[in-house]
Amino acid sequence: MNRLIAHRGPDDDQAWVHDDAIVGLGHRRLAIVDLSDSGRQPMRSHDRRWTIVYNGELYNTDDLRRQLGPRAAPYRGHSDTEVLVECIAAWGVEDAVPRLNGMFAFAVWDGERNELWLARDRFGEKPLYYTTSPGELLFSSELRPIVESPGFGSAISTEAVADLVATYAIGAPRTIYDDVAKLEPGTLLRFRADGNAPTEHRYWRPEQVAAEQRAAYHDPDDAADQLDSLLRSVVRSRLVSDVPLGAFLSGGIDSSLVVAMMSAAGPTPTTFTVGFPDEGYDESPHARKIAEHLATDHHELMVSGSEARAVVPRLSRIYDEPFADSSQIPTFIVSEFAARHVKVALSGDGGDELFGGYERYRYFERLQRMQRMHPSVRRGLAALSGALPDRAIDRLGATRLGRMLPQPLRRRPGHRLNRLSRLLAASDAWNRYEALVTVDLDPAHVVLGAQRVPSRRRASLAGLDATQTGMLHDTLHYLPSDILTKVDRASMAVSLETRVPLLDPDLFEFAWQLDPSLRVRDGVGKWLLTEVLCRHVPRTLVERPKQGFGVPMGSWLRGPLRAWGDELLDASVLRADGYFDAVEVRRRWDAHQSGTVDLQAQIWPILMFQSWLHDGRS
Repeated sequence: MNRLIAHRGPDDDQAWVHDDAIVGLGHRRLAIVDLSDSGRQPMRSHDRRWTIVYNGELYNTDDLRRQLGPRAAPYRGHSDTEVLVECIAAWGVEDAVPRLNGMFAFAVWDGERNELWLARDRFGEKPLYYTTSPGELLFSSELRPIVESPGFGSAISTEAVADLVATYAIGAPRTIYDDVAKLEPGTLLRFRADGNAPTEHRYWRPEQVAAEQRAAYHDPDDAADQLDSLLRSVVRSRLVSDVPLGAFLSGGIDSSLVVAMMSAAGPTPTTFTVGFPDEGYDESPHARKIAEHLATDHHELMVSGSEARAVVPRLSRIYDEPFADSSQIPTFIVSEFAARHVKVALSGDGGDELFGGYERYRYFERLQRMQRMHPSVRRGLAALSGALPDRAIDRLGATRLGRMLPQPLRRRPGHRLNRLSRLLAASDAWNRYEALVTVDLDPAHVVLGAQRVPSRRRASLAGLDATQTGMLHDTLHYLPSDILTKVDRASMAVSLETRVPLLDPDLFEFAWQLDPSLRVRDGVGKWLLTEVLCRHVPRTLVERPKQGFGVPMGSWLRGPLRAWGDELLDASVLRADGYFDAVEVRRRWDAHQSGTVDLQAQIWPILMFQSWLHDGRS
């Protein structure tokens, strides 16, 4: 099992087995803090009761040492692992974990009570998979060590395939296998060696934190001062490392702000940017200007379309289970590039979810206002979309009548009217936003044996505006299932640790204390973040349209990736595999190839599953 995750920790390989063979713990080490043998794992507490294997980084170790005070035994080294296991020895798992500020997944064995605890950080930055069968528990940072263990034979989960088609990712606790689960963020799980049922404890709930906050900041200058100070502290805490450290820099608000705070903290930051100039996706000029202003040690990599596409066959191995956010390609490329120079990279992820950055929040606000229209109008829209199939309405869109439609409805009007009617018919704001961000509202049309979109954890709070509803939903689902999964797998595949300063619990609380006008102003999100950044970088370098970190997947699927897609989506292959309706998949594929519609969003998840099924599991 250790050998199969060597890429996550190439620096050391250790295992510990209990004298009575009740439990065995394995660890692959990516040495970042305390490179000596004092930092090796599995690590035992000074009192010998607790044995831990841990992936991640704690950012408040100095504070934890002060809290432990004279109760702590003499430290053997200065690793955060040692501080963590001594905190558990002093306070127990349930009291220790809420005091931690960091990203982590760990397993710790209590030798006194014969119990194994699994834990995962608040936002889900680090992964943790597990499976149980009579008399056995297996866990790992990735799926492969579990799947390739002797006797494993779990079936592929149809619900997980539907989740993938609907949202690009498979959200916790589901995995692609029926009998394997992901530990959810902010959760502890305790297993007893006596065979009693495991117990779960959720030690952190973002919805609860959001509900407890009140708008405490109304004055822009005061809020900007507080945010500037907090960001300086948060980023400084992420710079602790005994190995070279850098940052991803796209030139956007979030990554630029992280790098600005790194620059303010002291040593010259090392920054990394990739560009795709021949594909029209090139942020490198913007990043270069930011780097020049902040005087960073800047590194650029220009990547051709063919070089980027060469990553595609590797994705199913890198991501371990099907994953379909196509920005996984540039994320892997920039991680691989940075790993040539550093072992740790800071990322700007999280700013949109905390400070209202996504444009879909503004669209959702407009959608919420439409709820005020007369119920008969909403029913009429629903009836219209239900009376004719999407394709029939789409054909009408190409006629003279279709040209009378509003501009946003002219492309695939049937699909858009159908989606709009479903959004308007949703029972509440939470379900409405979930429908908005779902790629395929009816995965059962294409996934054999599937139901409609699988249910997910909900947290509807009274009094939330549209942006707050979207932010909370994304914190619970999109952030851990998509964004953080993408970054963790891409970086750890090349033995690079990524840290996400904006996902700090104190910063999360602060963001939820802001008056809404400080988050979104004049229809523009992340207003306060932008104002703080402009204290460090000229406004002319900041205020530009948001550019996603993506690739032109739609045109690639019609061109250089067409043969690859044709092979995976061959009707006979699909029928033999038995997971997708071959007729519907071929209809989508052929429609996309015709150039009349762009169905990359509906096709890419199916391709990622097929690629994983045929190549990723071998």
